[in-house]
Formats: sequence, structure tokens, C-alpha cells
Amino acid sequence: MSNRPNQTRDRLGYLKLRFMAEHYQQLAAEAAQKGWSHQDYLERLIQGEAEMRWDNSIHRQIKIARFPVVKTLDQFQWNWPKKINRLQVQQLFTMDFVANKANAILLGGVGLGKTHLATAIGYEACLRGHTVLFSTAVDVINTLTAAQVTGQLKTGLKKYLQPSLLILDELGYLPIDKHGADLLFQVISCRYEKASIVISSNRAYKDWPTIFNNDATLTSAILDRLLHHAETVLIEGKSYRMKEQIDT
Repeated sequence: MSNRPNQTRDRLGYLKLRFMAEHYQQLAAEAAQKGWSHQDYLERLIQGEAEMRWDNSIHRQIKIARFPVVKTLDQFQWNWPKKINRLQVQQLFTMDFVANKANAILLGGVGLGKTHLATAIGYEACLRGHTVLFSTAVDVINTLTAAQVTGQLKTGLKKYLQPSLLILDELGYLPIDKHGADLLFQVISCRYEKASIVISSNRAYKDWPTIFNNDATLTSAILDRLLHHAETVLIEGKSYRMKEQIDT
């Protein structure tokens, strides 16, 4: 009889019921003290196990998303941009656009919080149980180029097609050649009406041909797919990173 508790814990561990293994004795004592029914006791164990698994799943999703730094909407400095539609941004955090497989494009100059907002949207998506991947546009192109060289392009594309939400940061900060533009088009085209994209860019739409090697046809095809179901958030003002110099 003295080995029975250890046997129970071992069996629960074998079944990967970690919460139950760690808390069944404590909750049994509480159940006896408070007069819970057997069903109440079992429900508390199941609830604890489910909540632990959900929390672990969220932590895994955040790690897999590869955010450079975790940011939240609460941390955003609303009073710094000269112009931003706060209600429009807050609506994105309902995650309706992810459910609808739509897109969000954040446009504005450097240092206005585009990456912050993109990361915060991704973080909130993780908390809601969505799969997310964060990457700069250039990193996507470099990764797919390397995969193509080794004959693994199809496998490489899956990395960017599987998440419910793909965040492409800093589109337009560095020039993209025709080959890179073609690879990025494949990602955008394959995700069209199947899964969501958030893009941050420092270029107005009229300037996007300069991003894609001055290929007006390809740029038009990319914008056509991106903007068919999309919210465009315009952010105007001076760089927040220049704030200290401006204040002095």
C-alpha cells in the first residue's frame, strides 16, 4: 500500500498528465476537507490539466513565432505618432482579420512603431491560439533562396505557408532583385485567401514598384492579392527613436 501513491503518480506521468500527477494528492485532500463529490474532484483535475496544457501551448507558439522582442498593445505610445487611427488598430487586435484570412498593412516612416504594432498583433494572435511566424521580408527571401539552391524550395515555402498569421517586417527598407521579388510573390500568392499576412513598410503603395526591382506588373499582382481583403493603417510623424534629441 505504501507504494500506491508513487504508482499513481508514475502512471499519470506515463500518460503525460503532468498537472494531475503533481496535484492529485493535494486536490484529494482539499476534496475531503470541503466535501466535494467524486465528479467535482475529477472536474478540478481535468480543468487544471487543460489549463496547464493551454498555457504550455501558448508558450510554444510564442517561441515558434520568433518575435525579436515581445511587444504588447498596452506598451504602444499612442501620443507619439502625429497621425494614427487608434480604433482601426484596436480592431485588428480582435483577430477578426485572421479569422477571415485577411491582411493588415502598416505604412509609415521609420521609428513610428510599425514593428511594435506588428509584433503586438502577432503576440495577441498567439494568445488566441493562432500559429504565427515573424520575419523580415529580406530574411524570407534569403531563406527561400538558400532552399532553392539545395532543391528544397517546396519545403522552404511550407515554413511561410503553414502559420495562420505571417508577419513580414521592414518591406522596402532594402532593395529586392527580380529573383527575390518572385520568391516573395510566391509566398503572398499562395497565402491569398488561405491565411493572413501583416506587413510593415516605410513606402507608400505608389512607391512599391521601386521595392520590387521597378517591375510594375509584379508589383500590381502583389498589391492586388494583398489589398483585396486588407486593412491599411497609415502612421505619420517623426521617428520615436529621435525623440530624445528632439526633446533636448
